[in-house]
Amino acid sequence: MTAYAIAHLRPAVPHPDIARYIEEIQATMDPFGGRFRVHNAEVEVREGEWPGALVVLEFPDIERARAWYDSPAYQEILPLRARHIEGDLVLVPGVADDYDATRTAAEMRGRGGWQ
Repeated sequence: MTAYAIAHLRPAVPHPDIARYIEEIQATMDPFGGRFRVHNAEVEVREGEWPGALVVLEFPDIERARAWYDSPAYQEILPLRARHIEGDLVLVPGVADDYDATRTAAEMRGRGGWQ
């Protein structure tokens, strides 16, 4: 099942390390089947606040997403970004193609006694 690495990166002052990180990140993702789905796009905030940028990377499964993040190649370039941009990054499995939210709601009602 597809998995995602999702980063919320805060505004930062430009630095050459950040450009180098961006230049090198794809090569760290390639062995794990990773690819960008959202990168450096403006977000349209509809609820709450969202200072900064959103990055979404897609991997074939959660195991490969974890292996990418933990890989020596990625860990080597990670400080290039982390020293200059504050942010949060999560790895999350996607849902199956046949996912139906109504089934999830029914299961929640059944477990919690919700009416």
